[in-house]
Amino acid sequence: MQRQADGTGADRRWGVRDGLGIAVAILCLVVGTGLILLFTGLWKRFARETLPTLVELPGGSGALGAVFGVITVLGVIGGLRCIPPGISGGTRLARGLRSTGTALCCAAVFGPLFYLLSGLRARHCASMSCAYIPGTGTAFLAYVVTAGLVGWSVHRWTSARAAEQLAVERMRARRLRKKGKGKSRAAQGR
Repeated sequence: MQRQADGTGADRRWGVRDGLGIAVAILCLVVGTGLILLFTGLWKRFARETLPTLVELPGGSGALGAVFGVITVLGVIGGLRCIPPGISGGTRLARGLRSTGTALCCAAVFGPLFYLLSGLRARHCASMSCAYIPGTGTAFLAYVVTAGLVGWSVHRWTSARAAEQLAVERMRARRLRKKGKGKSRAAQGR
C-alpha cells in the first residue's frame, strides 16, 4: 500500500479515489456475471424451444448435425483467415472489420456446439425444462463426425496445397541459381 501525505501531515492509507475504483470494479463484476447468466439462460431457452422443430425437418437429426458440423468448419476457416499472421497495423476501420469478422467466426464455431448441447439432458434436473429432446443425441453425434471428417479433409487439402506451393518455389529458386540470378551478392562476387 502506498502512503500519501495530505496537507496537514497525517498519512492516509486509502483515498476516496481508491475506494471508488474498488466499488466500480465490484459493480462491473456483479453486472458482468448477471449478464453472462442472463445470456446463457436465454440461449438455453431459445435452443430448447427451437430444437424440436429443427429435428423434425426433412433429413432428421442427422442432417441437422451434419449442417452444424459444416458451419463449424467454415467458421474455423473464416476465423483463421480473419487473423492473418504478422499483420497488426491498418486503419481503425480495417481493425474493426477484422475484429467483427473474427467474432462472427467464433460464433459460427461455438454456436452450433452449444445449441446442440442445450438439447441434451441436464445432469441434476428433474423438471421438464431440461428433459432430453429426442433426436439431439443423434444430431450431436452427426455434428462431431461431420466436423471431424470435413475438418480433417480441409486440413489435408490445405497442407497438400502448401507443400505444392513450396515445391514450386524451390524449383523456381533452383532454376534461378542455375542461371546465376538466385545467389546472394556475396556468392555472386566469388
